Amino acid sequence: MRRPSVFLAAALLVGALAVPASAADGDEEFTIKDPRITESSGLAASRLHPGIYWTHNDSDDGAYLYAVDSATGETVATITMTGVGSPRDVEAISIGPGNQIYVGDIGDNLGGTWPHVWIYRLPEPKDLRDQTIRATQYVVKYSDGARDAESLVVHPRTGRVYIVDKNEKGGHLYEGPAELSASGTNVFRPVAAVPDLEATDATLSPDGEHLVVRSYFGAIAYDWDGGDIKRKQRLGVPFLGQGESVTYTADGKKLMYGAEGADSPVEPQDAPGAEGTDSPSGNGGSSASDGGAGADGLSGNLKTGAIAAAAALVVLFGLRRLRRRN
Repeated sequence: MRRPSVFLAAALLVGALAVPASAADGDEEFTIKDPRITESSGLAASRLHPGIYWTHNDSDDGAYLYAVDSATGETVATITMTGVGSPRDVEAISIGPGNQIYVGDIGDNLGGTWPHVWIYRLPEPKDLRDQTIRATQYVVKYSDGARDAESLVVHPRTGRVYIVDKNEKGGHLYEGPAELSASGTNVFRPVAAVPDLEATDATLSPDGEHLVVRSYFGAIAYDWDGGDIKRKQRLGVPFLGQGESVTYTADGKKLMYGAEGADSPVEPQDAPGAEGTDSPSGNGGSSASDGGAGADGLSGNLKTGAIAAAAALVVLFGLRRLRRRN
């Protein structure tokens, strides 16, 4: 009489393990459903919580960050930052070493006339729930004068912060000091040109080797080369409306593009240089989410199948032992 229960357990176990690996990877299209998020201006893939993306509103929404579950599009945690005063024009978000979240209050809607802008840093919470977290505030100035910017990246190994300014004729990559100071002014200096692009966001690959800068209608990929960036290729981006954000997925195989607006969509594209990707537009090739080979030579679906097969063998072994007892 126990045998049907054993077979049922085996079916449930194998079925559960056979869920496509990409379901928890956060590399599928989703829609941000939170009615509070109408001006999503930055996007950062969580390293602590697979499939979670951090975002925020533009302008003076308040000192809030939102953790959005890409599997549902729902907000699963709202962070209220303290210790930062009143944010003015929050435009970018990035995650650095030690799971530190960096928020760029770096927009300048007055056309580059504010004497300084701010960066906020706070630890990414281990528990996803509504909570208040104290952030460290840094004052930022540019060595060549005030400017508007919407793009901030943090190198995943060194923790150094970089900003790309926004200029319709093309801007520059600005490098911050080796360590930000909370007690003084942090001067950012231009280190490389970013031409042919009005930058609305940027992202560094998880290994720190590739930079992607996007505009409203396009994007350009660079080899990082220690900050002396080398242009690699122009990328096609999905048309989502007012294109404002981009982030690498946590595994570095996809780029997730977002836009402003209520119920704003987030769509993936293959990341340039990701294994199995050879299309200049970032649309071709394969990845772990669509059955392509991963870094260890097995696709995500193949790994899942191997796990399921192993689970089935365990169940069959248990069934044989049960038969012997009966």
